[in-house]
Amino acid sequence: MKLQRGLSLNVLMAGGAVLALIALLGMKALPPWIEYGNLMKAVKGTAADNSLKDASVKAVQAAFEKRADMDDVKSVTAQDLEITKEGNELVISFAYVKKVPLFANVSLVFDFEGSSAKK
Repeated sequence: MKLQRGLSLNVLMAGGAVLALIALLGMKALPPWIEYGNLMKAVKGTAADNSLKDASVKAVQAAFEKRADMDDVKSVTAQDLEITKEGNELVISFAYVKKVPLFANVSLVFDFEGSSAKK
């Protein structure tokens, strides 16, 4: 007598539900991280711009807005940035919270912060 091998329908359904939940989390969590990466790129690019080393805060904010528009950054505006000078370097910092609803009253909350300062 040979033993049967394979998955039962219950195990297959439970595995599918787990995979669907992981896919949902991934699809909901990935866009805020992509936007954060684009935001960091815009902040570092603005801070590295040599023409802005002695510019006013308004000029730095305008340059950031142009870069942020190209990278489709919506969570942080130029007014949310903290712009300072450390020595001869322009330092741009930010911090924000992103809340992503999953289903019903369950949400993911991300606390993002970053700076153009070299570490």
